[in-house]
Amino acid sequence: MKNTLVFHFVCVIFASSFTTIKAQSMSHTIAAPVAKILPKQLKKHNQVRTDNYFWLNDRENPEVIDYLNQENAYYDAMTAHTKDFQKALFEEMKGRIKEDDQSVPYLYNGYFYITRYEKGQDYPIYSRKKGSLDAKEEILFDCNELAKGHTFFQLGGLSVSPDNRFASFGVDTVGRRIYTIQIKNLETNEILSDVIENATGGSVWANDNHTLFYTRQDKVTLRANQIFKHKLGTTADKDVLVYEEKDDTFNVSVGKEKSKKYIVIGAESTLTTEYRILNSDTPDAEFKVFQPRVRGLEYSISHFGDSFYILTNKDKATNFKLMKTPENATEKKHWKEVLAHREDVLIEDIEIFSNYLVVEERSNGLNHIRIMPWSGEGEYYLPFGSETYNAYTTTNVDFDTDILRYSYQSLATPSSVIDFNMKTKEKEIKKEQAVLGGQFDKNNYVEERVWATAKDGVKVPISLVYRKGLKKDGNNPLLQYAYGSYGVTMEPYFSTTRLSLLDRGFIYAIAHIRGGEDLGRQWYEDGKLLKKKNTFTDFIDCSQFLIREKYTSPAHLYAEGGSAGGLLMGAVVNMAPELYHGVIAQVPFVDVITTMLDDSIPLTTGEYDEWGNPNNKKYYDYMLSYSPYDNVKEQVYPNLFVSTGLHDSQVQYWEPAKWVAKLRTHKKGNTNLYLHTNMDAGHGGASGRFEALKELAKEFAFLLDLEEIKK
Repeated sequence: MKNTLVFHFVCVIFASSFTTIKAQSMSHTIAAPVAKILPKQLKKHNQVRTDNYFWLNDRENPEVIDYLNQENAYYDAMTAHTKDFQKALFEEMKGRIKEDDQSVPYLYNGYFYITRYEKGQDYPIYSRKKGSLDAKEEILFDCNELAKGHTFFQLGGLSVSPDNRFASFGVDTVGRRIYTIQIKNLETNEILSDVIENATGGSVWANDNHTLFYTRQDKVTLRANQIFKHKLGTTADKDVLVYEEKDDTFNVSVGKEKSKKYIVIGAESTLTTEYRILNSDTPDAEFKVFQPRVRGLEYSISHFGDSFYILTNKDKATNFKLMKTPENATEKKHWKEVLAHREDVLIEDIEIFSNYLVVEERSNGLNHIRIMPWSGEGEYYLPFGSETYNAYTTTNVDFDTDILRYSYQSLATPSSVIDFNMKTKEKEIKKEQAVLGGQFDKNNYVEERVWATAKDGVKVPISLVYRKGLKKDGNNPLLQYAYGSYGVTMEPYFSTTRLSLLDRGFIYAIAHIRGGEDLGRQWYEDGKLLKKKNTFTDFIDCSQFLIREKYTSPAHLYAEGGSAGGLLMGAVVNMAPELYHGVIAQVPFVDVITTMLDDSIPLTTGEYDEWGNPNNKKYYDYMLSYSPYDNVKEQVYPNLFVSTGLHDSQVQYWEPAKWVAKLRTHKKGNTNLYLHTNMDAGHGGASGRFEALKELAKEFAFLLDLEEIKK
């Protein structure tokens, strides 16, 4: 994090290869960086686009780094008057967190596993206890120690061998989600000499406790495309390639079934899946294709007993259905229906127990947990009273139990982990998220679900939370959030940090727009490809509804979205800038055409079925009509705070950098435009829990400063 910079220093560093313009912030005028213009002609389909800032697409260029640093310095100088407030917000949000917190232990293969944090520490400690919670704690990994000397640290893919002696784990110290896998002897605490680089982080043990399967990435595109087999105690150059995915629209992964009988390789694109299975007892045998890929056929598999259960869209089951097949006859011609497809209910997932099938469903925008005894008698749903809640199954590693572990939360109710006895219907709250500080009471907040009418007549749900006593007079600041891509459902979740806005009079709204799966699979289909603009117009229609119903007004309405949600932000500020006083765009995907034409960029080829392939003119023209970078125009834009990470592997830093550079020369008026680049992180931002709070404090200070709320 950079300290506040004095005016003289800002002017000096801006003097190199950049011109300057004037920007207003509060009562002082400071020079803003304007990137130099180097026109590049981009030709496709007999059309020419001119990209004046294409040169920013080179993180090795010192001028690029210089420009990003200058934007950071400009942000620091322009927001110098909020630095103390940011610190206060940080301390306020940190003060609600139980710093010495820990997860609910779960029993797996004879050990209770626990993730915990210690007071003042940024990173988790992974530990276990043998047989009893009263047993001596064994620390597997203290990430605070491992993170020393690194500005970014992420441990992922922790996997313990069946005999409990070894743990494989992946480490990323850059933020590009490129992991190095190593192995620890849990009996001696020795890190073995085995080192596997350029991996996705996750790995799976065969039942021989000697063989490890893992996923490698293409070094340029970072597409997960290879599965290797590693033998304990050998060097990575001896590892055997067991599967390579040649289709560049597919990504691969490897996992293990809950039954522990099968190791599974998954190959997945937006519309199609394919699995390969291998008995975990015979790691040197060949993987067998479960069901060969058929374009448009999606399925997932769960092994139990002598059968596989298959969640699939086979036979035009848009909202999916559940089928079953013998483990020795896995092709789709053998699949038999267990749960039929329903037009109004999306099947999201299943959990299998010896005596029960648990089905996670979604209808009318709400998720439900359905308990179905295998006996066929007495099925029921868990009761949830709210309309702004999120409930889902969590860690359920055993078949032979009547206990279902699930989590519940709402916009005003802290998250709880609950053990539910499916036989007696008794429940035990194992943990409720602590909100420290002594001021939180969920009864002080109101939750609502309202429905906006989109321009084509479709009803779009909005989840809302705010303090009791609020008057709907149009004067309330309101932060509207959405994502709207990849079929991702934005659940109404609880946030301790959000209280810093709610307690200062903000309303928080989640717009469940098309492109997500909030109202079923068709909701997703109606917000992608050549229907993508529904995502943007839904968001705008929700904003207009909230203004019309006097929850807020354009002078007090703010919008926020990240990644593909950042694309949403870029589109709506081009289409309806007058509706918003301020917008936060986190790691925004805004240069749609150029990125989707570059198949060397991570994610591009695998996402043609989400956005379209612009090598096809039909998709090119449609993308061009909404791509935020290409549609920047001379108009008054809202106040904008744009954030990115230099090492982002999902949305490359140059997209927001180019977007901001272009906005600087096109926007009219005196609204603020900030670009902040985390020079040490990637797509997820800072890695430590407290460093992440500092980033959030920047965003909240941006909003509250615009509202001139400092209390």
